[in-house]
Amino acid sequence: MIRHLIAGLALVATPLAAQTVSSPPSAAPSVALTIRPAVDRPGTVFEGWGTALAWFANVTGGYPDATRERLADLFYGKDGLGWTIARYNIGGGNAATTMPYLRTGAAVPGFWRQPSGAVGADWWRADDPAMWNWSADANQRWWLDAIRRRVPSPTFEAFSNSPPWFMTVSGKTSGEVKGTDDNLRAGQERPFAQYLARVVGELERRHHIHFRTLSPVNEPNTDYWFAANTQEGAHWSPARQAAMIDASDDALKAAGLKTRIAAPDETNSHLFVTDWAGYPAATRSRIGQLNVHSYGTVHQTAVRDIARASGIRLWMSEDDTPLDKDPESFTDMASALAFAEHVVGDLKRLEPAAWVFWQAVENLSAKDGKPGSNWGLVKMDLAAAPSAPHPIRISPKYWAMASFSRYIRPGYRLVPVDDADTVGAVSPDGRKIVLVHVNGASIMRRLSVALPHASLHDVVVTDATHQAVSVGASRGGTVEAAPRSVTTFLFDAVDR
Repeated sequence: MIRHLIAGLALVATPLAAQTVSSPPSAAPSVALTIRPAVDRPGTVFEGWGTALAWFANVTGGYPDATRERLADLFYGKDGLGWTIARYNIGGGNAATTMPYLRTGAAVPGFWRQPSGAVGADWWRADDPAMWNWSADANQRWWLDAIRRRVPSPTFEAFSNSPPWFMTVSGKTSGEVKGTDDNLRAGQERPFAQYLARVVGELERRHHIHFRTLSPVNEPNTDYWFAANTQEGAHWSPARQAAMIDASDDALKAAGLKTRIAAPDETNSHLFVTDWAGYPAATRSRIGQLNVHSYGTVHQTAVRDIARASGIRLWMSEDDTPLDKDPESFTDMASALAFAEHVVGDLKRLEPAAWVFWQAVENLSAKDGKPGSNWGLVKMDLAAAPSAPHPIRISPKYWAMASFSRYIRPGYRLVPVDDADTVGAVSPDGRKIVLVHVNGASIMRRLSVALPHASLHDVVVTDATHQAVSVGASRGGTVEAAPRSVTTFLFDAVDR
């Protein structure tokens, strides 16, 4: 029980003015900090970590068994990141006559089939079996089975970036000509909702899984999605979002599915607040999960409060935050530290029930004289032929993620911590507490943790020379966070 840790909670009596001290000239510079986890105020029950499948799964699901199984182990295996959540992308799909223009992996196939001789945009009928292609998207679907084999109780969400081309204004799944114009044709909400609901139900049946939620729109109220861009996307005004949410909920219920609606999957909290304000009360009541991305952090506590006041579960459903203009590297910690700081901030401000990565695998990008970037946790040459060798390059961001996901497990509850660089969680029985601390400075931090009736069990370090490595627990009243490191502190409750 949580009382095991609460019973002994006491603040370390260190005056604030004394918390930063100078070291003797002969010693390496360091600062002393006191950290107070409020285990007497446990908050959100955390459901886990995961990734969107989508582009990387559309490519890697077609790799040889040894390669794709290795990738699945890295992310969902018990000796990997231990993720339990996956977001499956229901592709829209461009017309067969459209020349390929989407970025590598982004042309996720749709499940429709256009009959021979069908022309124009009004030929599709949801109730005609000849217009469905259930062999589509085999590569991404491979990941559904791989995850189910590895995770005892996985959480699956389906999400859409765009309607199929024949339901759009532009005739393309990348958006309208102008990125601020809605791309779903007038009156197509019901057919599009039927398309999504049918895919959800059919994949549940074929893959023996359950999609707990369906997100019908993605980053909807942005100017990202214009026809010439290279990924699927669609703009939705708040009013059109509401109409699509209503239609999707009706379609799921008509199909006899237990899947709930997740929305709005907005790119940042500022726009999430705008979207939510535009939903009628009846639309809000249909939503079973609130999804927000964290590509901007303004108003994150406002989103947290909307979720609390509405009594609706909140997910941080998409992010990847490499350091801007940081060249691709498999040794430097800069992007790993920026990423870890971002995760800490999201957990502290949003207090979400889950934190979900965007693309776990990204394309190798430092080539042809370009410095590249540090998107993704693992890098591969995704443009290589499926039969070619596929070396797997693991980035420091992977090990930073491991510092969180291996230890803050499903069922743990987030707890407030009074330090900006530290996030905490307590196990369901109250016997274990996890603190993850990010030290982006080049100075050692000596931490006094105010948990007098808990003992330090282990310390796990990720830095330039450690890859989520256990270094053991030190004796004494302080613990150390090395310069430019992510450090996970594991405490056990001590009975009085």
